[in-house]
Amino acid sequence: QCQNGLNIYDSPQLKDLATQAAANRQLRILPLPLDSQGQLQYPAIPVCIYEDDYPGWLALDDIEQLQPVDAPKPVPTWTAKDIRDRIPKIIAYMKNAMAQPNEYLWGGVIGPNYDCSGLMQAAFRSEGIWLPRDAYQQEAFLQAVPLEALEIGDFIFFGPKERANHVALYLGGSRYIHSSGKTMGRNGIGIDRLPKDGKILADSISQAYAQIIHGAGRAIASYHPTGTPIKPLDANVSPMS
Repeated sequence: QCQNGLNIYDSPQLKDLATQAAANRQLRILPLPLDSQGQLQYPAIPVCIYEDDYPGWLALDDIEQLQPVDAPKPVPTWTAKDIRDRIPKIIAYMKNAMAQPNEYLWGGVIGPNYDCSGLMQAAFRSEGIWLPRDAYQQEAFLQAVPLEALEIGDFIFFGPKERANHVALYLGGSRYIHSSGKTMGRNGIGIDRLPKDGKILADSISQAYAQIIHGAGRAIASYHPTGTPIKPLDANVSPMS
């Protein structure tokens, strides 16, 4: 179990952030990559976050921030109504995050800096609701809903036809809140608008996202971890010399 927030990297060279594990989240240590002498090949160990099955690499120096536990946390069981009742507090969490100085951070989950799906995961986790980590994983997990049937608290997904790569939370009145990167004209959390009746939006950021709407979904349950990494773990790098 993490005693403090920890960075989880996308490779054992620890160059790029994959995600973050907040304090009290639990990690499973995956089989260690050892050389022929039984020594670690990298300055990191492979781990998987228990709550969302998300794999990555933890720096060896951060192992001291882990505390052994006897058993994994019990999986929260929520009904669709339970989750809907918590949406106002989830929105309040996101608006409070927006009110703090922040910028978009790829892999950010802890705050004040988040990526899009990290903000969603953190906001729902603040109410005890577990979600998968990445936008496309969240879309696959949620109940799909048509855009014309959006309700407050639904997820809106963006990206190419092949796979969603961005996510926001619907606030009602055609507005949504999300953490957006510089390439789309903002660097941090903001509120944008959906198009109405196919009209061009005056706001350039909203209009840019309107061109890549992928779909929508609704959280009706908490994610139940499978114990298997939700995606392959990247180790295609050179070992330590």
